[in-house]
Amino acid sequence: MSDQEYPLTRSKRHQSKKKKKPKSKKPLMIAAIILVLLGSFMYVFRKELIPIAFQLFLEDTVKDKLNDAYDPIKEVTGPAGEEDAKDKLKKPFSMLLLGVDEREGDVGRSDTMIYAVFRPEEHRMLLMSIPRDSYVEIAGRDKRDKVNAAYAYGGTKMSVETVEQLLQTNVDYYAKVNFQALVEVVDALGGVKLPITEVIENKYKYHVKLRIEPNKPIYDGEDALNYVRYREDSDFMRTERQRTFIKAATERALEMGNIMKIPQLIDIASSNMKTDMTSDFIINLAEVLYAKESVPQMSSYMLKGEGENKSYGWYYMLSDQGLTEAQQLVDNWMDANTASDELIDPEKKEQ
Repeated sequence: MSDQEYPLTRSKRHQSKKKKKPKSKKPLMIAAIILVLLGSFMYVFRKELIPIAFQLFLEDTVKDKLNDAYDPIKEVTGPAGEEDAKDKLKKPFSMLLLGVDEREGDVGRSDTMIYAVFRPEEHRMLLMSIPRDSYVEIAGRDKRDKVNAAYAYGGTKMSVETVEQLLQTNVDYYAKVNFQALVEVVDALGGVKLPITEVIENKYKYHVKLRIEPNKPIYDGEDALNYVRYREDSDFMRTERQRTFIKAATERALEMGNIMKIPQLIDIASSNMKTDMTSDFIINLAEVLYAKESVPQMSSYMLKGEGENKSYGWYYMLSDQGLTEAQQLVDNWMDANTASDELIDPEKKEQ
């Protein structure tokens, strides 16, 4: 090899090395661009992609779990498939939410009773709290007692019939949840945000000891349970806390990071819940809620009355005027012909 050839070869080597560098970068650059585009596509179309992923990988599992919780209390007639479920979501429907504290060997009582009306088209919901100590006529018993005693006498069926009799309306569906599920669901969601600005603490001698510290960014399941159970201020405040919790838990569940926890949440709920909503109906309802990318606009109301200490115990005596007002409110919300701007907002009415 001559002296003239050597530098030439060396020069070619340098040129060769310089040419290889941009070639090695091209695949990386293209991959990066593809990833950015794919990521952008997934973000822009996240609302459309998540239902697809749900249908492909989760729907059958979720349906199986929900079917375990299915427990109708009325005779089921007509179709109950997916198409029927979608049709039912085109008009207002009502639901009785029962929070029960059932322990082994104990019949239990309904500690929480909320009559809810959901209007899917307007994405609005009415939450009507029925104080547990309300003195009412118990359906099928020919006697008056606290409304939560209906569950002890005749379970979910008698609770539903008693509320139907009280409000002079139908209960389309019910959902009964054991309070233990509340703790597990909240913990699975990573906690909930609650507007607690002062210490909440039981001080009465015969009440279960509890204390909740204020101003936490997130509250765990045990704190959430204590929040909805606390009752040393008033029935009004207690029922308001229950409605506040429902909204907070719904908002938390609809967050993007929690969507893929659906199977875990359903597993917890199905083990602690009974309902007469079919799996198709629940899944379609969830899709309606998620499509709006926000929780329904919720209006709250509590049956009006006053507490009275009688010789046979403490009762919440409903006023005739307040009961008539509640019945009219339900009629207004359940009427499919009521326009959105004609819906009575009980919160604005009381201002």
